[in-house]
Amino acid sequence: MEVQWILFCHGLVTLLVLVSFLCGQWPIFEGTPIQRIHHFLTFGAYDYFQRFVGFVFGAKGTNAISSVEYFCCDRPNPILQLIYLAIVGGTYFLVANSSFGYIPGYYIGEIHRYTSLLAVGVGVLLFLLTSFSDPGTVKADNVSQYLSAYPYDNIIYSEKECSTCKIPKPARSKHCSICDRCVARFDHHCGWMNNCIGERNTQYFMAFLLWHTLLCIYGTVAIGLILAGQIKEFKVIDILTVYYGIENSFRSLSPHVVQWLLGAYTTQILLMVFLAIVSLSLAGFFGYHAKLCLTNTTTNETFKWQEYVSWQRKLNEARASSAALKASINGMSSERKPPENKWRAMFRRSPLKDVEVVVKNNIYDKGFFQNILEIIMPLSRRQLSLRTKSKSG
Repeated sequence: MEVQWILFCHGLVTLLVLVSFLCGQWPIFEGTPIQRIHHFLTFGAYDYFQRFVGFVFGAKGTNAISSVEYFCCDRPNPILQLIYLAIVGGTYFLVANSSFGYIPGYYIGEIHRYTSLLAVGVGVLLFLLTSFSDPGTVKADNVSQYLSAYPYDNIIYSEKECSTCKIPKPARSKHCSICDRCVARFDHHCGWMNNCIGERNTQYFMAFLLWHTLLCIYGTVAIGLILAGQIKEFKVIDILTVYYGIENSFRSLSPHVVQWLLGAYTTQILLMVFLAIVSLSLAGFFGYHAKLCLTNTTTNETFKWQEYVSWQRKLNEARASSAALKASINGMSSERKPPENKWRAMFRRSPLKDVEVVVKNNIYDKGFFQNILEIIMPLSRRQLSLRTKSKSG
C-alpha cells in the first residue's frame, strides 16, 4: 500500500508541476497557487540560482550564466527540438522494449506494433512541418498582401512602421525579437519548434498538439490493455478470490491487483502514468489554442486585450472619481443642506459602480466556420491565389 501511495503522490506532484509550468500564466489561474508556482519555476528559482552563483563565483559566474541564457532564450537554437526528439524516441523505445513482447494479447492485436510506429512517425512529421515552415514572414515584397488581408482596428492595432524592419507593420503582426523578423498574425514564439507560430503554420501547430494528445492517450490505453491481458492470462482475479479469499469487488481487489502490477510491470506502469500526465497537459494546450482559433484571437492579442481593458477600466474609474469629487465640491459650495442620515450614506451607491463596462470588440472574429477556414486557408494565401488567377485570366 505504501508503494501505491508513493506512486499516486508522485503522479499528483508531477501533474501539478507540469500544469503550473506550462499553464500558470493563463488568466484562469490568476491569484492561485498554480500562478505562484509558475512564477517560482520560471523566475524565482532562476533568480535565486543567479544570486548563489554571483555570491560564489562573482562577476565571471554571472557573465557565464548570461551568455548561456542569451544562447538558449534570446536567439534561435535547436536545444528544445533535440529534447523533443529524445523524449519521443526514448519513450517509444521503452514502450517497444517493455511492452511489445506481450503483443498480441487478450485485448490487443498484432497490428498495434505497426500502427504505433506509424502514429509516432506522423507526430514527428507534424513537428518538422511546424518547425521548418514559414510562419508568415513579412517582407518588403509581400507586405502589401498582409496589409490588405487584415484591417487596422485602431484599438490594439494602428497604422505604424516596424522600427527594426523599416517597413509598414500590418495589423496582427509582431516583430519577433528572437527570430528578428516580422510575422503575420503572430501568435507566439515556440521554443520547442524553434520557430514562430503565425498565420501560415498555425494549422500545423494545432495538428501537432491534437495528434500528440491522441498519441499519448493511445499509448496509455494500449499499455492498459496489455496489463489487463496479463491479469487475465495469469488469472490474478481467480487466485485472489479463490485461494486468498478476497471479496470479489473492485474496492477489495484493486489494491492487490495494483500491488501485483507494480511488482511485475513497474516500467509499464510508470510509462502509462507519464503518458497520461503528458496527454492531460497537451489537451489543456490544445483546448486553449482551439478556443483562440474559434474566436480568431492569438496569444499575443490576448495579452494586448488584457492590457487595453485594464487601462480603459482604470481610465473610466478615474473619470468617475473625478466627476464624483467635482459634484461633492459643488455641493459643499452651494447652500447648506440638512445633514444626511448616516444609514442612508452608508448604503449609498458608490460612483465607481456606475463605471462603464469595457467591452472587447474583436473585429477579426467572423464566426465559427469563417474562423476555422482562416486557420486552414490563411487570408494572405487566398488573396495571392486570387491575384494569380486574375493575372492568368
